[in-house]
Amino acid sequence: MELAPVRIGDREVGPGRPVVVMADIGINHNGDVMVAKQLIGAASSSGVDMVKFQKRTIETVYAADELDRPRESPFGDTNRDLKLGLEFEADDYEQVAAFCRSLDMRWLASCWDEGSVDFVDRFDPPCYKIASASLTDDGLLEHTRAKGRPIVLSTGMSSLEQIDRAVDILGRDKLILMHTTSTYPSSPDELNLRVIPRLAERYGVPVGYSGHEVGLYTTLAAVVLGACIVERHITLDRAMWGSDQAASVEPQGIARLVREIRTWERARGDGEKRVYESERPVMEKLRRVG
Repeated sequence: MELAPVRIGDREVGPGRPVVVMADIGINHNGDVMVAKQLIGAASSSGVDMVKFQKRTIETVYAADELDRPRESPFGDTNRDLKLGLEFEADDYEQVAAFCRSLDMRWLASCWDEGSVDFVDRFDPPCYKIASASLTDDGLLEHTRAKGRPIVLSTGMSSLEQIDRAVDILGRDKLILMHTTSTYPSSPDELNLRVIPRLAERYGVPVGYSGHEVGLYTTLAAVVLGACIVERHITLDRAMWGSDQAASVEPQGIARLVREIRTWERARGDGEKRVYESERPVMEKLRRVG
């Protein structure tokens, strides 16, 4: 099946196109814009194509009793203190947007509620990311689709029937699915990378991979199996405070992943068997017959 590519900004995402590498900053900035800028800079230096943040309206996404739950953090003693402390607001994103422009870096966000979609839309993102946790939120899917931008939908912790419904709501136009396992970090036994070609065949849209495992080679294997876009969390240091840091990749790891993906793109070839000119001296030296 020939899959039509999806254009995100000036990039086409689909089979035969260069793999798009997304560094997920998420909340690994720990509420500090300067840390966010360091992460953006590290991603840019590593050859990453785009960076992603996370945007939530805390009082909408979480129930009051959950926010009132005791939880120690650098921001206070409740879960509300933590969630609010990690959330970037308008001025923060203005700085993020300006810094990304200075590096020619595309940025987007996973929006967890309709208000956050409206908030991020003012920054003219190249696409929207919908997190696995939001795949069954029909209202959010409809609201995001109404913006008319490409959508990248993660499918972790979701059945095929649930994905079917989400795809029916979103439509297949300008849609990319992301295979993922929603554990942090994920066990190799549960990555199930062969789902990638199955999703492409079932839905007829480009499919990517969002990895939360430790290590890089399984993400490269996802590319070999057909992932057109890959996403990994980025951190300055896996030992930093924060719930997502341990399942993230440090800058040197992201740079290595990009290099290995680009090497694979050069090495996969076109499938036509040929004799290369570089082989002829060896052939003349070693082959006895013919």
